[in-house]
Amino acid sequence: MKRFGPTEKAVFLARPNRFVVTCELNGKVREAFLPNPGRLWELLLPGAGLYLERSPRSGRRIPYTVAAVEREGLPVLVHTHRTNDLVEHFLRRGILPGLEGAEIARREIRHGKSRFDFLLKRGEEKVYLEVKSCTLFGKETAMFPDAVTARGRKHLEELAALRGRGVSGAVVFLVGWPRARFFLPDYHTDLEFSRTLLKVRERVSLLPVSLGVNGDLSPASSLRPLEIPWALLEREGKDRGSYVLVLRLPAKKRVEVGKLGPVEFPPGYYLYAGSARKNLTRRVERHKRERKRLFWHIDYLRAQAEFHLALPVRASDALECEIAGALREISDWDVPHFGSSDCSCRSHLFGMSEDPIHTRRFIALLQHFRMDRLFS
Repeated sequence: MKRFGPTEKAVFLARPNRFVVTCELNGKVREAFLPNPGRLWELLLPGAGLYLERSPRSGRRIPYTVAAVEREGLPVLVHTHRTNDLVEHFLRRGILPGLEGAEIARREIRHGKSRFDFLLKRGEEKVYLEVKSCTLFGKETAMFPDAVTARGRKHLEELAALRGRGVSGAVVFLVGWPRARFFLPDYHTDLEFSRTLLKVRERVSLLPVSLGVNGDLSPASSLRPLEIPWALLEREGKDRGSYVLVLRLPAKKRVEVGKLGPVEFPPGYYLYAGSARKNLTRRVERHKRERKRLFWHIDYLRAQAEFHLALPVRASDALECEIAGALREISDWDVPHFGSSDCSCRSHLFGMSEDPIHTRRFIALLQHFRMDRLFS
């Protein structure tokens, strides 16, 4: 089964907005349409291979569409509009794990205030099915979503409310990584979605499956169901843990940092490792605000620098110093004794000349602490 026409290989350069990328194709810089609103940080790294499909319609301003992104030599589908076509194919063949024997009654069915992807019939039972494309994964763990999704949370709640009188709800998480073994909601990014998933797990069929594709983007393997480690999720998915705060300083600045005294900060991106034993969300929100009482070392720098990112790492283990050590290994410089007055670390503040979210070394670090360490 093929859902794509012939594709051309290109090299990713940048993403100027959510739905457009720039890339190098046959030695020329081109634009391509990206039919995926997700962050895709782990895939869209400089130099990543892209699979471009050319539009059959002439005269389009952007004639190319990104169908897949290459990771570790394997294509990962990112064309969300085609995900439902794949699921329809698997349903019609009766090979979608957990929904064997279900027949498609309709696609794009409205119920209440939501629209679901499929209405299925399984004997006398009606099943409303929602499909989610999952492109966030580590070595063996896949997570969804990669950005906060109020819509996704609403879908879970409405599907749970359907349960009873011959009607039920299901969600298929189609994971584009054949090496995945486990699936978790991304409680680091969207804690409320994670809590909702836990709440509805007895009332909604949650069906994460992995799929690999060939170089022509046809399915390379059968669908494989993934394990959801519920006990781990209940233990780890709480509002506590560590975080990496990323600030941007556009120009050199001399800053008085409390008892640390005057510090010269060169321009660049600053990565700070912190933690909160409870109310991690509140701590991160505090760092976003410019106006507040200056208390920690980081407050003094935040008053002079631009907020860029705040990346929680929710965990039951104390990881702050371990994260700081890992940041030191990949950074371009550090600020001695900054934020480390209550531990033996050299520093908890590190500098990089380029945006860390666009570097493989930082993405690998984030992937390790958010996913891979859970099963190492």
